Amino acid sequence: MEKSNMRKAYGQALLDLGKENEKIVALEADLGKSTMSNMFGGEFPNRYFQMGIAEADMASTAAGLALTGHIAYMSTFAVFATGRPYDQIRSSICIPRLNVKICGSSAGLSDFGDGKTHQSVDDIAIMRVLPNMKVFSPADANETEVITKAMADIPGPCYIRVNRNDVPLVTEKGAAYDGKVKCMKDGSDVVIFATGYMVWRALEAAKKLEAEGVSARVVNVSTIKPLDAEGVLAFAKGMKAALTVEEASVIGGLGSAVAETLIAGPAESRIPLVRQGMMDTFGTSSKEYEQLLEEYGLGIDDIAAKAKEALALA
Repeated sequence: MEKSNMRKAYGQALLDLGKENEKIVALEADLGKSTMSNMFGGEFPNRYFQMGIAEADMASTAAGLALTGHIAYMSTFAVFATGRPYDQIRSSICIPRLNVKICGSSAGLSDFGDGKTHQSVDDIAIMRVLPNMKVFSPADANETEVITKAMADIPGPCYIRVNRNDVPLVTEKGAAYDGKVKCMKDGSDVVIFATGYMVWRALEAAKKLEAEGVSARVVNVSTIKPLDAEGVLAFAKGMKAALTVEEASVIGGLGSAVAETLIAGPAESRIPLVRQGMMDTFGTSSKEYEQLLEEYGLGIDDIAAKAKEALALA
């Protein structure tokens, strides 16, 4: 099982973009060594703006740079990238639809040691509700690289959330970005819509289910907004039940997006749905990342159990 780091993939992709386009600029809130935006800063110091622990100022400055024709990438921990500068993102970036790309690093529970103040369980919901904002949650380092680069060509505000830790590679390197949901494993009983690191865990859960006689289809949803509704409905068609899995709050996140899509779709797609993720709770500190995921019901066995729970509703 090959692993790689999403933060490093983001930093390298940002550096590559800087070499290709002099309009690319990067802003950081005192965490460049962690978000890996310092890779860009080392090569292009005149296009790298260290803003200190002042996220609202960083967002306003990114908006100003975008108004001058630049494509501004701003990075910090996901919890700080979305919560602290919310008003500036809303008023100065989203309303005028500026080319500001926000990277929320150490997303979800992946900053396991620092506890609830540093763990972003609400970032997907916060960014998803904003008009004109696009929201991405890559499954691995390969997808992080592809989406980071694609954002430069996508007009308007974008938000990408990346994991802090090394995670298994599950997608093809260098694949073209098309915004579609992807079937990672086919099945005939239950469809599991997963995002981020949960895609790999859903694939592992599907193996356990197969051993128990349950056929699970696993779908990678790396673009949460705009959601590929046509793809979601197509992969739900013919299934007995559905499960969503996310390392974030189920309120306003992937689970909500899929539920909204299924209920608005044709009758054959309105199948029982169970949402799995952070259940209206903050995280906590832990010595190990995997231990924390287990604590909040995001273990491989937990996903398999939830899939069977969904099937029991059919």
